[in-house]
This record gives sequence, structure tokens and C-alpha cells, in this order.
Amino acid sequence: MIESGNFTIDDFMISHSLLRLLISTGVLVAIVWILRFVLYRFVSRSVASIDLRRRWFVQIRNGLILMFILGIILIWGQELRTLAFSVVAIAVAFVVATKELILCVTGSIIKTGAGSFKIGDRIQVKDFRGDVIDQNLLATTILEVGPGKLTHQRTGRMSVIPNTIFVTEPVINENYTHDYVLHVFSVPFKREDNWQSAQKELMKSANKHCKPFLNEVRNHMEQLSKSRGLDIPTVEPRVTLQFPSAGEIHLIVRVPTLSTQRSYIEQSILSEVFTKFDFSTTNKEKTDNIESENE
Repeated sequence: MIESGNFTIDDFMISHSLLRLLISTGVLVAIVWILRFVLYRFVSRSVASIDLRRRWFVQIRNGLILMFILGIILIWGQELRTLAFSVVAIAVAFVVATKELILCVTGSIIKTGAGSFKIGDRIQVKDFRGDVIDQNLLATTILEVGPGKLTHQRTGRMSVIPNTIFVTEPVINENYTHDYVLHVFSVPFKREDNWQSAQKELMKSANKHCKPFLNEVRNHMEQLSKSRGLDIPTVEPRVTLQFPSAGEIHLIVRVPTLSTQRSYIEQSILSEVFTKFDFSTTNKEKTDNIESENE
């Protein structure tokens, strides 16, 4: 009974406090309404100009609204402060609990706003590389391409990447030029190998395989340059030299090709050249001896 009596008294105290606030709010509303009525009537009788009267009405209305808001803040200040603390605590708990989801949505907004890639593009982000087949607010799905960063064969594996990664990691789009791309691959040699002949044969084979669609690639790149204001490099095949170390020479082959035929063109060129020729050190010595005998 005592506990029941105490519970009733507490309820009465809470109700009494709430009743006091409601009465104060009602008095404030009454005061504002009376002031509005009195001031509007005074202006209507005292001001003859319609435009000036309208301006006074607007100023009175805005002033009374401001007074009403300040009054509500003073009356309900303690309760509003408690409510604000509760809202902030709930908001902090919500952010902590849903941090990853928020980052995923943020990453989705970033990649969409930046136009980083679209469905069908081949992208590389961190250790993930593949063709994009699906994307939503939380994740991006790719079909893995590899192994490594230099091959262009699908491994048969699918990767679901949370969009969180797009907030902090750069994205490489390998299909930025869409239908046609400039594909680059490297062929390593030793300094003593016959890399000069390999350079010539790789260049000859690249021109042969790229000739059927070279004009199409050139027109495509020119249109892309005009529409996007980009400085597009020449599309003709080329073989350049790179020296990663004192004892090595890498031949860097760059060829224009369809974005879907990068691996096919690369393998066709390499198969044709290295099936017909041997550029090893032994073969180079034989070639040099034959040339010396002919002289």
C-alpha cells in the first residue's frame, strides 16, 4: 500500500509540473493573441496608407512570432534541454551502431557523384580488380580478373566490395575510353639477348593485328577528345624500351584494341613472335657469327 501510495504521489507531482507548464504556455498564447488584436486594431485605426499598414502588420506578426518562440524556450527550457541531451545520445548511439552502413552509403554517393565507373567497366581498387556487374547503395559486385594486375582473364570468382572502400581508396578505371582502349604489356629480356630483333618483330606483329580496326580506333579517340576535351595520344602501335635494372631490358608494347579483346590481341602477338623466333643469347651469337661470315 505504501509503495502504491508513493507511486501515486510521484505521478501527481509529474502531472502538476506538466500542468504548470501547460498553463504558462496557455497564458503566453493568450498574451500574444491579445497583443496581436490590440496592435492590429490600433494600426488599422491610426494608419491611413494601405501599403504602410501592410508593412506594420507584417512587422507586428514577425515580432509576435519571435516573442512567442522566446517565451516557449523560457517556459520549456529545462524540458527541451533534457530532450536535446536524449536526442544527442540516441544520435551518437545510432551513428556508432551504423557507422559501416553510413560509410557504405557515403562511398556510393562519392563514386556516383564522381562518375568513377559504370556497369561493364573494368576497375581496380586496392587489391580488387575485375568487371563491374552490379552496384547498389551498400556494395559493388565485380567478376575478378587476374591473376595479378597484368593479365586480362576472368578467374571465375566474384567479389562483393563494400562501398566503404571508395571513401579512402583511389579507383582505376581501365575502360575509361569505353569501346576501344590503348592496351600496354611488357616483355622482359636480358641485356645480352637479341632484344633489337624482338623489338622489330613485336612492332611488325602489332601493326599486323591492329591494322583491321586502326582507323576505327583513331576516329573513336578523336570523338572522345572533342567531347571531353582530353588530349588523346596517338593510337598507332609502338614498342618502347624500359630499363628496370642494369641487367634487364623490358620492351613495352602499346596497341590499340577493343576493350573486350585485350587479352586476345596480347596473346596473338606474343604467340606469333615467340613461336617463329628465338631471341636468346645463344641464338644471338649464332646470328652474329653468320653475319660476320657473310661479310
